[in-house]
Amino acid sequence: MDETGNSSVLLVARCLVAGLFLWSGLGKFAGYDDSGLFMAQHGVMSTLLPVAIFVEILGAALLVIGFQKGFASLALAGFCVVTALLFHANFVDRVQMFHFLKNIAIAGGLLALYVAGPGRMSFDGAAAESD
Repeated sequence: MDETGNSSVLLVARCLVAGLFLWSGLGKFAGYDDSGLFMAQHGVMSTLLPVAIFVEILGAALLVIGFQKGFASLALAGFCVVTALLFHANFVDRVQMFHFLKNIAIAGGLLALYVAGPGRMSFDGAAAESD
């Protein structure tokens, strides 16, 4: 595949992954009280909820436009691992085990995006071409 094709695939991949975080961040915002209660039930201070919403929405936006994609990919990968450990580490419960593995798999995909680079269809890629 040529570089334009690769860049197109990277753009689609970034958008698909970003959609997950955007949906989750907006869902936490819309169900703010329930999200805070869920966090508190898992021993996490609900005062961290605005941080989680900010990380998810900003991270999604950065991935879509391809600005600071490396930072965004690593930050969201770390976020996935931390949330897997905090909220889904009940390995006796098959549903929680599934969510744990899903979060770890998403982190793996984000690490692959980090290694792949931004592609030409991104702010980072356009800036690299102009250098």
